[in-house]
Amino acid sequence: MVETIYGCKWSLTVYHLLANGIKRPGEMVRSVEGLTTKVLNECLRKNVAFGILERIAYHEIPPRVEYAVTPFGRKFIRVLDALERLQDEIATEA
Repeated sequence: MVETIYGCKWSLTVYHLLANGIKRPGEMVRSVEGLTTKVLNECLRKNVAFGILERIAYHEIPPRVEYAVTPFGRKFIRVLDALERLQDEIATEA
């Protein structure tokens, strides 16, 4: 799971977008240059399947979908942040 998520640069980008209050897929695609709807949907599906994100569908017209970090996802993101800090430390020491 960690390899799949950490190996996908878009997962980390999605976490940052969610932390900044951007919850809707269309808004995510517009906010990040190079991110396509297809790649984002694949990334979101994987994160939902792992239990890191939850998909919230509103029964409105037009339909609205938002994503949120789950309690497990918050813990998981803290682990990824720690790995990133460790990697930065190693790079600085080298």
